Amino acid sequence: MIAFVSGPVAALSPTLAVIEVGGVGMAVQCTPNTIAGLRTGEPARLATSLVVREDSLTLYGFADDDERQVFELLQTASGVGPRLAQAMLGVHSPDALRLAVESGDEKALTAVPGIGKKGAQKLLLELKGKLGAAPSVGAQRAPAASGPAPWTEQLTAALIGLGYASREAEDAVDAVTPQAEAAIAAGGTAPVPQLLRAALQTLNRTR
Repeated sequence: MIAFVSGPVAALSPTLAVIEVGGVGMAVQCTPNTIAGLRTGEPARLATSLVVREDSLTLYGFADDDERQVFELLQTASGVGPRLAQAMLGVHSPDALRLAVESGDEKALTAVPGIGKKGAQKLLLELKGKLGAAPSVGAQRAPAASGPAPWTEQLTAALIGLGYASREAEDAVDAVTPQAEAAIAAGGTAPVPQLLRAALQTLNRTR
């Protein structure tokens, strides 16, 4: 198993990072949150999980070992493959997922693309007690007390990491803000992966 990759970032896309390791470019599938923390040409270290299929070898990358562990534990639930597990981590942090599972929060899980109400109920039952101890509700909510919403920072950093100027990134974030606010008003969370795709579309139209 490849436990991690370390080296300069050779290229970035919304869901893929290429890390140069010993002269070889390793393509690593990542969430937008992880991509947001990378910069082309700068050194990076990603915890990784190798998924082997009959016709493919796919390397998934994470900001830290805890995120990788949750990615692997999520797949112990029936119907959860690597893509859905990564989508769950693209919407929620490991601690947010732990809190959702331990508190039986269906809405948090249905905020993930591909998970409906029945699927969320089934996952809550199967994952109960598997992801580790959940943080207290107060600790989970504390970071949101002040400053910009976390999703805006994640999205702006991801766009800048992809090579866009700060002003372009800010304008694109402003353009997709109504979409994010609608999702939050419906009782969910801002869907960063979808927002990133929408932001990129607005940037492509203006270029």
